[in-house]
Amino acid sequence: MKVKQYQFQPEKGWSAQDDTSLPEADFIVAFGSGKDCDGDKLNEWKSKTYPDALLIGCSTAGEILNNSVDINTIAATAVKLDKSRVAMVSCEIEEGEDSEDVGKRLANQCDTEGLRLFFLLSDGMHVNGTRLVNGVTSVLPERVIVTGGLAGDGKRFERTQVAHGDVWGERKVAALCFYGDDLEIGFGSLGGWDPFGPDRLITRAEGNTLYELDDQSALTLYKHYLGEYAQDLPSSGLRFPLMITTPDGKKFVRTLLAVDDDTDSMTFAGDLPEGSYARLMKANFDRLIDGAIGAAEATQMQQKEPAELAFLISCVGRKIVLEQRVEEEIEGVRSILGDAPAMTGFYSYGEICPLAEEVGCTLHNQTMTITTLRER
Repeated sequence: MKVKQYQFQPEKGWSAQDDTSLPEADFIVAFGSGKDCDGDKLNEWKSKTYPDALLIGCSTAGEILNNSVDINTIAATAVKLDKSRVAMVSCEIEEGEDSEDVGKRLANQCDTEGLRLFFLLSDGMHVNGTRLVNGVTSVLPERVIVTGGLAGDGKRFERTQVAHGDVWGERKVAALCFYGDDLEIGFGSLGGWDPFGPDRLITRAEGNTLYELDDQSALTLYKHYLGEYAQDLPSSGLRFPLMITTPDGKKFVRTLLAVDDDTDSMTFAGDLPEGSYARLMKANFDRLIDGAIGAAEATQMQQKEPAELAFLISCVGRKIVLEQRVEEEIEGVRSILGDAPAMTGFYSYGEICPLAEEVGCTLHNQTMTITTLRER
């Protein structure tokens, strides 16, 4: 595997990040944000540099390129595989379409013979991430690893986009499909938030929309706990995610995407099953950074040799809380993975990764999720 990385900055244009020679590439993964970093800039560069490469990418709440975190840039990583192969699938999200059906349509386009990794990028505003992942995994064989994330839009929560080929727009999902027995894949996902307040029973919810906790208005309770932060909802909600505990003991975190005072409801990035318990969480700076390190350690344990490429997808809520310390979680990952892998990624509205202890895939929120690749 050979990798070369590039960055676009509005004031400087495109620049290579190293002196590596890579005359051709099989695929490009690109993450960008800001009004000056749209699909036209990316497509123009690609057509001149790697016209035959597959292109996948998405909008972000911050771009990760090796050890740095930036905004209003495009981070582009070009990859040439030595022994493996890659294909791309994509589809539109139809108005009113169930997200599980979107996931099934996307996965059904993929040749599953020899498929090892399904790297998924989705619009972050028009899907229920839980149901999207459920649809994908219901079609793919259990042995296939599914990772990826939901596109971001900074703290605006207005418009998220996905790039596939020369198309960059809303209401899209796309995936890179990796094939080959020589491909070594690692993955890991951890959070680092502290719970506070009591556990409350989810007594009314529909999919990813929450109405009542303990038979009371969930939005009213949430605003009460947020205090002065409540006036800045929904963006301030990124500081206070919910820990969900299902009746069978599974735990996961959910990020707030929107509030609706007219319907007295809150919309999250994934499902909140009725009968589960919800508990507010708040940030602990050191534990957030330790969570990123833990995700890297889980990934590292699955690979015999150092990775060659690493995708880092972290939640926008972590970036907002960490602020000037945000690069510390990237540095923490680098300290575990070492200098060998090229690292790229983005800050997202949802992270997709298997649970470390089981086969399958889950939508995560407020985590650092890592996918590593190398060819034997």
